[in-house]
Amino acid sequence: MRTFDEFFLPEGWERMDRSDLPEMFRDMETEGELVTGVRSLQDLIRKATGQGEEGAALEDAGLAEVHPFPFLALVGMERVQQALILAVINPRVGGVLLLGPTGVGKTTAVRSLAGVLPQVPRSLCYYGCLPEDIEEGGLEAVCPTCAEKHQRGEPLAVMEPARLLELPYPIQPEEVWGTLDERAARKGRHRLRRGLLGLADRQVLFVDEITRYPAAVQEAVIEAGSQGHYTLSRGGLTAMYRSQFLLVATLNPQRGRLPFPMLDRFGMRVVVQPVTAAEERALLWERVQAWRRSPRAFVQAYEESTQALRRDIQEARDRLARVRVPEATLQATARLMARLGLPSLRADLALLEAARAYAAAEGRETVTPEDVRAVAPFVLPLRHPEEVEAYFTTGQVPEAPWAQKVEKILYNGGVP
Repeated sequence: MRTFDEFFLPEGWERMDRSDLPEMFRDMETEGELVTGVRSLQDLIRKATGQGEEGAALEDAGLAEVHPFPFLALVGMERVQQALILAVINPRVGGVLLLGPTGVGKTTAVRSLAGVLPQVPRSLCYYGCLPEDIEEGGLEAVCPTCAEKHQRGEPLAVMEPARLLELPYPIQPEEVWGTLDERAARKGRHRLRRGLLGLADRQVLFVDEITRYPAAVQEAVIEAGSQGHYTLSRGGLTAMYRSQFLLVATLNPQRGRLPFPMLDRFGMRVVVQPVTAAEERALLWERVQAWRRSPRAFVQAYEESTQALRRDIQEARDRLARVRVPEATLQATARLMARLGLPSLRADLALLEAARAYAAAEGRETVTPEDVRAVAPFVLPLRHPEEVEAYFTTGQVPEAPWAQKVEKILYNGGVP
């Protein structure tokens, strides 16, 4: 005899059971209601959505409408804004780390970034094929299905706004990396399900107070963001997932520190200082009060300028692929980094990628020494172990040993 599911579930569908629900809902004592006495489609919808009798209202679900503080309403955070914009234009800079004591606006600044993020491509293919793959490697760089779609003039991806994903705290390891797909296992299939590292591909991943997470989570996030992919192995299965996200993290030196090798992986680092000018503190208070009174209205007041900034970022991001580093600028930058004697080559890569983003933002396709000089304060601080130790010990950034060398080497080719 055929079961109820065989009669009423469409082919390919599966009946959900309590284990399919998020953990927070699994223990709820709820039973399904048999819908009877339906006189119309509208009546059915009311019953199915819990409205009950005609005219009865739904209970308050407790859902929040969140309006992040506008990016352009930040006060006294120009260097933070510049660093974040450069990283969004060119995620290859290697991420951004904001360091500073509590209450200086690090978290607010990062969350406000969601309003100015550009559009990114979302692949329509199971294998993640994108038009840029064909541009770089030809039709052989994509799967056969996408190669045929391209030849027919069909799109391989759709554009959609990038998202800001915040790493929850606390978080289970399987939520970070991924795990076996339980639903597939119940059907006799063995399949992996990617974690947040994979879901953040081409998005912005925000880790607030990174030192509060276990060392294994810190290392996984930083390594996956640096490599652009990660490997998941569970139950005899292994898969490699894309993780080309922009990593943005905050760190309070009073609550902990990152080991130097992990700190070195951040392409840009900005030490956030408290706002000290009386005029700025007063302006900040006024804006925060206006935002708290009516978040929607306050955000709307900045909508036009926010849209303009988003367009500028999108144009710079589209221009980035055409931005080149001339040989003279490359050699001058190499001389600078060699004279500074930094222990890691990651600073060289971050400096030139940030300079490319700066040139793209300025509407140019050639990097100049001025671009390198402009981004040096975001890339070069806290690159020596001694400098890092001094900062975490005193909370103050030591006098930059590189500041005077930048001008002399980049423009004169001299040796300080």
